[in-house]
Amino acid sequence: MAEIAVEVAFALPECQRVVALRVPLGTTADEAVALADLPGRFPYVPSEAFAGNDLGVFGKRLREPSSHRLRAGDRVELYRPLTMDPKAARLIRATDNKR
Repeated sequence: MAEIAVEVAFALPECQRVVALRVPLGTTADEAVALADLPGRFPYVPSEAFAGNDLGVFGKRLREPSSHRLRAGDRVELYRPLTMDPKAARLIRATDNKR
């Protein structure tokens, strides 16, 4: 069976990991994330943090990661939910810079 090389990326504020994989041709984005074993690579992160996340390929969000077939060289990215509204964060930074 033909295989392709892909990567799965996950980042936290303090560290990131890019996992290189060889997967069968026709592997979906969801399947690649499962094969990357992120809970095993980030044992201090609750395993539910890896479930239900939005996924993307090279910064472009996937609408249907369970049916998106990967191509050789693709990098699947897991997106974490925002912890703060970006507008509120900008307001805080702007206020801090005025002092």
